[in-house]
Amino acid sequence: MQTTDNSLTWLLQNLLDSTPGTRHALVLSRDGLRLCWTEHLTLDRADQLAAICSGIQALAQGASVEFGNGTGGVRHSMTEFHGGLLFIVEAGEGAHLAVVAVEDADPGVVGHQMTELVEQIGEHLRAAPRHALRGSGPS
Repeated sequence: MQTTDNSLTWLLQNLLDSTPGTRHALVLSRDGLRLCWTEHLTLDRADQLAAICSGIQALAQGASVEFGNGTGGVRHSMTEFHGGLLFIVEAGEGAHLAVVAVEDADPGVVGHQMTELVEQIGEHLRAAPRHALRGSGPS
């Protein structure tokens, strides 16, 4: 895993090692930046997965505002595709934890393991919002 916080390296890998059927794990910021990821994801694939997950969570938040209680809260998202599953949970302020698993992985087990990890280390998974650069964009 690549990260500036080495304490997260073994935690994400441990999640994969202890959860049958999982292939990749990634922590991303709400706006789609990769923060840390497991070793079998290349830099480009980690960027791609972070962007995908950010988009899914944004759509889920929109659905929550429109059809939920109006707060926009999203606890978790799961996408089932041919060949696998993608799980995304909120993981601290401004961050998400994503896990890619094989298609026959047990969603209950994967979700439970992800929730436990977030509860253990949520304060380490905060992602500060990006600030606009001065002089960039319309005035």
